[in-house]
Amino acid sequence: MNTRTTRTLAAALSLTAALVISGCSSSPSSSAGEDSTAKAGAGAPAEESAKPKMTVTGAYMPEPVNDKMAGAFMVIKNDSKTADKLLAVTSPLSDDLQVHETKDQKMQQVQSMDVPAGGALNLERGGSHIMFMGLKNKPNVGDKVTIELRFEKADPVKVELDVKERTYNAQSSTAH
Repeated sequence: MNTRTTRTLAAALSLTAALVISGCSSSPSSSAGEDSTAKAGAGAPAEESAKPKMTVTGAYMPEPVNDKMAGAFMVIKNDSKTADKLLAVTSPLSDDLQVHETKDQKMQQVQSMDVPAGGALNLERGGSHIMFMGLKNKPNVGDKVTIELRFEKADPVKVELDVKERTYNAQSSTAH
C-alpha cells in the first residue's frame, strides 16, 4: 500500500468517525433550513441552449469537528434534457476537495457523479457528498463557505454553503 493510499484511507476513517460523532445519518431532521440557490447558464445565448443548466438548493456544511476535514451536502438539479457529470469542486477553504459516494456503508472517492437529465444529484448525510480535506481554517456555525462546482458540460456554479450545527440534517427534497 503506498503512502497516498494509506493517507486517504486514514482520512476516510477519521471522517467516518467524525461524521458518526456529529450525528451523520440519512434520516431527515424535523428542522428545515433556508435554501441557498445558485444557477448556471441563465441568460445564455440561444446557440448554447443545449447546455445543461444546474440549480443548487439546500447547500450546507455541518460545523467541522476539527480543521482536518468537513463534509458538504446539497441537491443539484438538472432541469435540461441533457445529462451531465459533476467532475470537480473547488473552494478557498481547502486545496483538496473530493467527491465521495457511499455504497454498502463504505465511503470512497470517485472521479465524477452523474447528474441525470431532468433529474437531481442528492448529496446527503449517509450518502454521496463532497469532502473538504485539510481545511485552511475551521468555519463556525453561521459562517458561509464558498465553493464552485465544475461539470462536464454545464457552466461552473458558485454556491454558498451555510455552516450549520453538527447535528443539522436537511429535510429530504425528494417529494414533488
